Amino acid sequence: MKLTLSILLIIVLAAAQQPQQKPAAQPQKGAVQTPSDGPAKFTANAQLVVEAVTVTDKSGKPIEGLTAKDFTVTEDGAAQTVAFCEFQKLLEAEGPALQQRPVTTAPSEPDKPKVDPVTQFQIQPESPGNIRYKDRRLMVLYFDMGAMPPADQYRAMDAAVKFIKKQMAPADLMALMSFSDRLHVLQDFTDDKDGLLKVLDKLFIGEDQGLDTGYNDDSAADVGSAFGEDDSEFNIFNTDRQLAALQTAVKMLGQLNEKKVLVYFASGVRLNGIDNQAQLMATSNAAIRSGVSFYTVDARGLVAQPPLGDSTQGSPGGQGMYSGSSAMARTANFTRSQDTLYALAADTGGKALLDNNDLAQGVVNAEKSIDSYYVLGYYSSNIALDGKFRKIKITYNGDPSAKIAYRVGYYAGKTFANFNKVDKETQLHDALMLGDPITELTIAMEVNYFQLNSAEYFVPVAMKIPGRELALAKRRGVDHTVIDFIGEVKDEYGVTVTNVRDSVDIKMTGETAAQLAKQPIQYSTGFTILPGTYSIKVLARDDETGRIGTFMSKFTIPNLNKELKRVPISSVVLSSQRTDVHDALFNVAIKDKLPSVDPLVQDGLRLVPSVTHVFSTNRDLYVYLQAYERGQTTTQPLVAFVTFYRGQTKAFETSPLPVTDGLDPKTKAVPLRFNLALSKLQPGKYDCQVTVLDPTSQKAAFWQAPVVLVP
Repeated sequence: MKLTLSILLIIVLAAAQQPQQKPAAQPQKGAVQTPSDGPAKFTANAQLVVEAVTVTDKSGKPIEGLTAKDFTVTEDGAAQTVAFCEFQKLLEAEGPALQQRPVTTAPSEPDKPKVDPVTQFQIQPESPGNIRYKDRRLMVLYFDMGAMPPADQYRAMDAAVKFIKKQMAPADLMALMSFSDRLHVLQDFTDDKDGLLKVLDKLFIGEDQGLDTGYNDDSAADVGSAFGEDDSEFNIFNTDRQLAALQTAVKMLGQLNEKKVLVYFASGVRLNGIDNQAQLMATSNAAIRSGVSFYTVDARGLVAQPPLGDSTQGSPGGQGMYSGSSAMARTANFTRSQDTLYALAADTGGKALLDNNDLAQGVVNAEKSIDSYYVLGYYSSNIALDGKFRKIKITYNGDPSAKIAYRVGYYAGKTFANFNKVDKETQLHDALMLGDPITELTIAMEVNYFQLNSAEYFVPVAMKIPGRELALAKRRGVDHTVIDFIGEVKDEYGVTVTNVRDSVDIKMTGETAAQLAKQPIQYSTGFTILPGTYSIKVLARDDETGRIGTFMSKFTIPNLNKELKRVPISSVVLSSQRTDVHDALFNVAIKDKLPSVDPLVQDGLRLVPSVTHVFSTNRDLYVYLQAYERGQTTTQPLVAFVTFYRGQTKAFETSPLPVTDGLDPKTKAVPLRFNLALSKLQPGKYDCQVTVLDPTSQKAAFWQAPVVLVP
């Protein structure tokens, strides 16, 4: 299979962003600090690994009284020395052991008046080896307000209140979190039931409702809504935001040595379209590292769906209403929304509660999952911070019939400051192969396709990275930053069909350097493949700091030769900018000539895909697509037009564009181009629809996508 690559790096006009401050350097773990007047001591930099281990007998009862000598621990086959062994005995009834347990919040000093905090709650961390919450069960109730309509939010709240009032055990400590515009820690771990109920009572029902992503299939209403509410073009990918917030939550919980469970209330989470599947894997792996198990709860409960939807949304249109495809698409969407909940729970050792009206049972399941257990800690003998997976094996040296459960491994930390060229290249390839995707840089991606002949398709790929996330360094008086790209495309059988590897050194001076902190940059590449279903994984690394971003997604190249009912068309590219292919704004040398097969390059200008579909009303909108007329030698007349919908209202529609020429004799493609002035439209959220009609064959084709217009 022939691979065709095109490389381009450009500035894309976008909303201004503030540059991100570089965090202060932190001391390395394991380093020993000594007084200035004493002799210096040096120790190896070792990582403390903490494991929660459950040991039960034949009847399932916890075995008590064990010590470090009763366990054998190996990491990647190498024996490890257990540094500490602490038994956590969780009692379900009041007793002396419970009465002596420490409170979760520090008392106010008697000589100082109590002052309300000016910052939000945080999960108070523990020092390595410190077991603050001895003999307590740590549970987190997490409410994804953006993924639940008000009715489901009420059900989730009722379930939480029911559990706290009637089912919360004396050994339970509970924290409360929610996600709307960002992650909110509502309450640190406490056993104060009245305090927890007061916090829940203040949680606003209806917050961020409707943030979930709509569907562009046969189940969608004939005039649907656009993107969910957001205030930044890089935060319009709602599923990524939900999963990234979960990842932040488990990182907070990872500062605690005890075993933790997080009960996640949401009305389903669906990975589709541009949602980054790498974030799902990164969230699950972060939970494994932090010793957190997800217990996901579908707040919709048991749902009986009408085949064509209920009164909360418009009726779907088209033939799908009569062929049954609308009902099938609705059922498939519902199932997929539960798949992510199931995956989060299964991958972290938890359990999903689906199709159950007793949502409190999900909290009970999480509570029952933590019984008495041991906390083992050891300093890994492998001090390499290579980010690789370390396999752990723990053996109980006593009764061979006893059952033992523990986390089977973890991902080591990573460092970048002392890497040489070989190390950097190795790290980049290892990061591509890692099962733990790194999401330190924000990446948005758009994959399009254009038919070249009866067999092959050209697939242009556009990636956008916020310039504020890239570090600038002074070298010889010139601002510059280096971005490394690596990626691969695999078919449905897991076979790599093509790959990408490039390193771009961006050199800037004066005003251009200041622009990078405010505007995103875009990297484009392309390849030629056959129709089919593929997965793409691309990494971008800031070579100054070592921060890496990962984007993973599946995409399908349809076989347009089999399209008989509709006008066969390519994907549609929306853009607000054309650039000279030889314009090196950042002094980037283009290594290879741009391929002639790239339809986005016309007359020396390249059409820059928007990726995020956010446009300014003071700039024109370019719309480009191709229609295909196989077996024709001359152009068959076509009519096309673009429509903008806002809510249930048609806000704007272009005049019909008659197309009577332009057929490419080789590709049989007829290009369709629109140049729209957006100044007449009000800022807001729209659905952009492109319609192509073939009067001769009485066929049509429709394409629709949500867009956001900003001043």
